[in-house]
Amino acid sequence: MGDDDHNDFETSGSGASATYPMQCSALRKNGYVVLKGRPCKITEMSTSKTGKHGHAKVHLVGTDIFTNKKLEDISPSTHNMDVPNVTRTEYTVISCDQDGYLGLMTPDGGTKDDVKLDPNAGYNNDTLRVSDIFQAIEQDGKEYLVTVINAMGEEAVVGIKEAPK
Repeated sequence: MGDDDHNDFETSGSGASATYPMQCSALRKNGYVVLKGRPCKITEMSTSKTGKHGHAKVHLVGTDIFTNKKLEDISPSTHNMDVPNVTRTEYTVISCDQDGYLGLMTPDGGTKDDVKLDPNAGYNNDTLRVSDIFQAIEQDGKEYLVTVINAMGEEAVVGIKEAPK
C-alpha cells in the first residue's frame, strides 16, 4: 500500500477521489470493492479457470457497507476494479434530537450536524435504539462517542459507545 494509507481528507473536493483502481487478482476477502456502483466489503471470492484462450474470472460477493445488501459481480482477474476510499472517524456526541440527528464535535474541535442515526438499526448488538440514545444524552447527560464510516460521498454511524469518564 505505501503512503496512501493515511486517508484523512476532509472533503472529496480536495482532489481526493472517492475510489482508486486495483487489479482484480489483488483484491482480498474483508477488503473493500465497488460492486454495481456501491461500496462493499468483500465476503467471498472465487477464481475460475477458463478455456484455452480465456482469462481467469474472479467471482466477487460483497455486502454494501451502508445497506448491508448482498451484491455480486464477475470480472477478469487481469482487469482493474474500483476500490472505495473508506474512512472511519470517531466523534464526540454533543446532542441528539428525537429523529436521530446528532450534533457532533469533530476531532479538531469543530461541529458537524448532518449525521443521522438509523431509526431502524439497533446499535451495540441491537440493544440501543435512537430513543434510548436521545434519552441518555438529552435527559441523563451521558456522553457518547460515535464511529462514522464514510465512502463515496455517503456516511453512516457504524458504532456508538459511552465515552470513558
